[in-house]
Amino acid sequence: MPVLQNGELVLYGFVGDNFWDEGFTAQDVLAALAEVGRETDITVRINSAGGYVYDGVAIYNALMGHKGKVTVVVDAFAGSAASVIAMAGEDRIMRTGSMMMIHDPASVTYGNADDHEAAVGFLNKLGDLMAEIYAERTGDDPDTIRADMRKEIWLTGDEAVARGLATETEKIKAVAYSAFDYRIYANAPDRLKRMAKNNSWSLDHEMHAAAPAAAPTSQEDDDMTDKNPAGQPPVDIATATANAEKATKERIKAIMTSPEASGREQLAGHFAYDTTMSAEDAITALTVAPKADAGGQPEPDPAQDYEHRRLLASGQSQPQPPRKPGTPSAKINTGEIYASRRQAAK
Repeated sequence: MPVLQNGELVLYGFVGDNFWDEGFTAQDVLAALAEVGRETDITVRINSAGGYVYDGVAIYNALMGHKGKVTVVVDAFAGSAASVIAMAGEDRIMRTGSMMMIHDPASVTYGNADDHEAAVGFLNKLGDLMAEIYAERTGDDPDTIRADMRKEIWLTGDEAVARGLATETEKIKAVAYSAFDYRIYANAPDRLKRMAKNNSWSLDHEMHAAAPAAAPTSQEDDDMTDKNPAGQPPVDIATATANAEKATKERIKAIMTSPEASGREQLAGHFAYDTTMSAEDAITALTVAPKADAGGQPEPDPAQDYEHRRLLASGQSQPQPPRKPGTPSAKINTGEIYASRRQAAK
């Protein structure tokens, strides 16, 4: 959904990316603030279980630098990185039934003992930064806040107000919680864990869906990506996933906006969305494929055309002998094939 709606910032879903068709990035928020104008008072509505900490901190800083008054309304949930964003509000309002959660940051580290020690130091610095943001609003000692973060505390509206994380409650019923894999949180309410399970909201599935686009192309690449330079922050799975998602979007865009896709839109869409062909190979295949004729007839279905299927398999193009009249051909329902593939991947 768009971030700017009716003059308000609506921050629903995953912080820093688009998972389960919900999400927003720091760039989305910066663009929205530029559109409304720096001096304009703004209401920010939050319904998010968190995401990437750096996007959350960037959004928090952008809102803190906004000259107009910032009012934050927690429509349902402000957890993890989203609770950091909520601290940017001069007024921080919790609707009836809404919740807020703060916890320590987490990441995945691969490497030797030095790599893991570097990761610990990095996460502690990040945790201290978040604790200082909460402490500035609540007046609590940062060490006290950090201890609560380590325990992962979930607060009702009244509890958030009592702690100073919110300024008031509002007697308007909270909206439905946004999609998220709440099972990753240790103290998430059981109803939220069941909701994630029943709706198949799995972060593991979302992250692995983009993995092929980020796979190394050689053993040398694999060796390089497996090692963290000494003293450098660890590369966590969230960063790797963001890079994979970006690479996938760029590959699709390169195929669909190429001049070769003009007149071959059906085939281009097939290459972009139903295969893992590189953009270069897909464009090469489009170059030798026939266009739709002047009468508007669509180009051949790739699954029914031998030449196109051969291109998918080898990326090469060679002349094929003409089919003899009356030779039977296989009937393939490509819609059913692709639908079954997508279903199996879920």
